[in-house]
Amino acid sequence: MADWLREAAASITLTVYVQPAAKKTEVAGEHGDALKIRLAAPAIDGRANAALIEFVAQRLALPRSAVVLKSGQKARRKVLAVSGAPADAPRRLLGE
Repeated sequence: MADWLREAAASITLTVYVQPAAKKTEVAGEHGDALKIRLAAPAIDGRANAALIEFVAQRLALPRSAVVLKSGQKARRKVLAVSGAPADAPRRLLGE
């Protein structure tokens, strides 16, 4: 299992490292023990956080309400809680 993913009863916890204001939104591999995600949105007024939640929800085919930012609101390193994540969540997140 990847270091950036922790499984619990009916949810997963993701540790991500974000790069805001990138050319496009995409997964860029691993960054230490976190999943690196480049975001096209700037880190202004919470736009990068909203884009991150939207991106993860889309990748996992879940509603945005299933993805919650637990920590790192103003940091590049963030922790997300995802409820109802599919069994193949790591593969979907990596775009495989």
